[in-house]
Amino acid sequence: MKKQLSCFKAYDIRGELDVELDNDVAYRIGRAFARSLKLKSAVVGGDVRKTSESLKMSLAQGLQDEGCDVIDIGMVGTEEIYFATSHLSVDGGVEITASHNPINYNGMKLVRENSKPVSADTGLKKIQELAEQQPWLNETTRTIKSQGLYSTTSILDAFVQHLLCYINIENIKPLKLVVNSGNGAAGHVIDAIEKQFKSLSIAIEFIKVQHQPDASFPNGIPNPLLPENRSDTSNKVKQVNADFGIAWDGDFDRCFLFDEKGDFIEGYYIVGLLANVFLKKQANAKIIHDPRLTWNTQEIIEQAGGTAIMSKTGHAFIKERMRKEDAIYGGEMSAHHYFKDFFYCDSGMIPWLLIAELVCVQNKTLSSMVTERINKFPSSGEINSQLADPQAAIDRVLKKYKEDAIHIDMTDGIGVEFSDWRFNLRTSNTEPVVRLNVESRSNVQLMKSKTSELLELLRQ
Repeated sequence: MKKQLSCFKAYDIRGELDVELDNDVAYRIGRAFARSLKLKSAVVGGDVRKTSESLKMSLAQGLQDEGCDVIDIGMVGTEEIYFATSHLSVDGGVEITASHNPINYNGMKLVRENSKPVSADTGLKKIQELAEQQPWLNETTRTIKSQGLYSTTSILDAFVQHLLCYINIENIKPLKLVVNSGNGAAGHVIDAIEKQFKSLSIAIEFIKVQHQPDASFPNGIPNPLLPENRSDTSNKVKQVNADFGIAWDGDFDRCFLFDEKGDFIEGYYIVGLLANVFLKKQANAKIIHDPRLTWNTQEIIEQAGGTAIMSKTGHAFIKERMRKEDAIYGGEMSAHHYFKDFFYCDSGMIPWLLIAELVCVQNKTLSSMVTERINKFPSSGEINSQLADPQAAIDRVLKKYKEDAIHIDMTDGIGVEFSDWRFNLRTSNTEPVVRLNVESRSNVQLMKSKTSELLELLRQ
């Protein structure tokens, strides 16, 4: 019987357990993924959630029943699947994860050969159709494919070796870093990096917070984008006088940074820092950025001789644009950072390694590197509004501001620009909300007043 599967989203698969996603659905997705892309081999892994293992094994069975060999790399983060897919030269990869969704959710992130994303525009809809139709139920035994093989392996050592290629080990000086895995999947990679550093006599001390994976998430779902989830990292940085702090979400494809004072640094300003790092390595390179907050990133890239290219928000769009432009780096203010040499994929481990090297080379504090930029382009951070009629609200805002605007950009939602301030307003691809970002030129009060003005108009 055909069943509509509501767990398929724009970029990935995500749904409420036993309502939208269960072992049967996972099995069907495995078969549909293998059949749609004619997979001969695939790598699978899962995060720390209680249902990730059983969903992974059901998915693996579906892949195998389509004749696809499955390599299981165990409890891992999403970027380890990205790495393994290319490193092991397989046809596809799946991470079982719900990232920062509530505890009663789970999901999947899919890639094809060379770690290319599979999204609604690049095959996910076809997989959904096959999973709903289940054509294999009507097939005779003669058409059933030979069973794929199942095996397990670890790619951790190779993954860590790859991560360390992004920095010059000789530049690293003694540092004290607070690392907060949020009881998610990041801890085992930090332990492996720590072991490697010790073998190389690199004096980085890791102060570990919420380090052990725990499916019950005793400290809440790991999502440092939420202000209420930052205090443990911030307080520990101040308590131990750390050089800086790092926190991750559940599948650690996003990395959030805290300066030596324990202050959270908006991802927007980290994009500018990392863009500068790569332009020092390769002058006139192309850098991809999202359209939500732009002025700081664009100025840094242009001053360093690079080319700033704006892309629609979302990992599938950023990765596709990076490949098209052969960009060296891409960054989103949401703390997703993408690297050409990491198969154009996002990583939550590479950014903090680069920042650690930068702190050592420049012999500066992290706060001193970003304070000037924050003052020059103060921003609101992303503010979400749940609205009954999002499009009507956006139309209301556009009507008010469009006549006085210098420029209106429609890359993603509406980006409205004036001489001394700008804003971006867009509907979410993953949640029923409208997202607002506001920035100004060296005028915090203007930024704050315009943010309040926009929110009042939006929420009428």
